Amino acid sequence: MSSAEPQLSLLLVFSPYWQSPVRVACKRIFDFFGAALLFVALSPILLVLGLLVKLTSPGPVLYRWKVVGKDGMPFTGYKFRSMVANADELKTKLSERNEMKGPAFKLTRDPRITPLGAWMRRYSFDELPQLYSVVKGDMSLVGPRPPLVTEYAQFTEYQKQKLKVKPGITCLWQVSGRNRISDFDEWVRLDLEYIRQWSLLLDLKILLKTIREVCVGSGQ
Repeated sequence: MSSAEPQLSLLLVFSPYWQSPVRVACKRIFDFFGAALLFVALSPILLVLGLLVKLTSPGPVLYRWKVVGKDGMPFTGYKFRSMVANADELKTKLSERNEMKGPAFKLTRDPRITPLGAWMRRYSFDELPQLYSVVKGDMSLVGPRPPLVTEYAQFTEYQKQKLKVKPGITCLWQVSGRNRISDFDEWVRLDLEYIRQWSLLLDLKILLKTIREVCVGSGQ
């Protein structure tokens, strides 16, 4: 961060509920059983989506998502592949068209996305394999979205604060007009607001809002 930029606070304020072993344990229990039940209940849909990915685009069914979790620990997550198989290689050619200020990459009409991938992203179906990461314990149902390892390498100390808690499949950013946010620091601000205000009730509210966003197809 240059001296010309506004100084962003490095004093992260945690909700007092993070200090409650009972509440934190309840969050993990809800994550584990909620994700496991969803994984089983949605298994027919997962199988159909996997088959459709395989039939409509050459390449693997799952995208191995190299991301960073709590306290900067890297892990491999999984999504249904929504882009062409060589999407990571093509990304460098599109860097000048990035619509997000900061280390994250965002392109509204990304040419790497397959037709099926665009449909899956609209309803967040590509995210469903991440339920496995929740069961495993790398992720939570609700929490700051994990950044790619390559993105994390460019984070400022302010931005790294979002990973002081376990990342999640959905977050405050996703239900707060994510498609309109073009500054990564604003995204981080929402993540830090989640950490500061966290409660089990807030998680429930975010999950309910996520269901609404999925139903209206607000994803990109």
